[in-house]
Order: sequence, then structure tokens, then C-alpha cells
Amino acid sequence: MSATVLRRGGFRFYFFWREEIRMHVHVHHAEGEAKFWLETRLELAENYGLSRQRLARARRLVEENANEIWREWKGHFSR
Repeated sequence: MSATVLRRGGFRFYFFWREEIRMHVHVHHAEGEAKFWLETRLELAENYGLSRQRLARARRLVEENANEIWREWKGHFSR
């Protein structure tokens, strides 16, 4: 099961329940998907089909919404 955290510019940002302990977010777009590590620094973990431009946009959106994503992570996984 996944929890959608945010929707921006054609991207859906979400977590998978009980996947990995290390803080991360998945990003889905009609073109493909990616996964970003959020600790200890923002880093691309996986890319499945996103173009360089879409990947850069996804990364910027993660950076711009980092506080909200982190807050949601803590809310979902500290239960």
C-alpha cells in the first residue's frame, strides 16, 4: 500500500508502507518513476524512465517541498 504525500506539476510523491527504514520518497509521472533518498542528503536512488529534464524537475520539487515530505514521513512511520 502506498500513501500519496503530494501532487505537483504532473508528479505524484508517495511512500510505500513498510518498505525501507531510510527516509525516501517515490515520484511517479506518466513518463516514468524515480526514488530519492532524503537522508543524509537528497540523492537519487533509482530512475525508471524519467528523462533528464523530468528527473531534474522532480528533484527540484522534492527540494522545494522537503519540509512537507519529511513531516509526512514522520507522521506515517512514527505510528
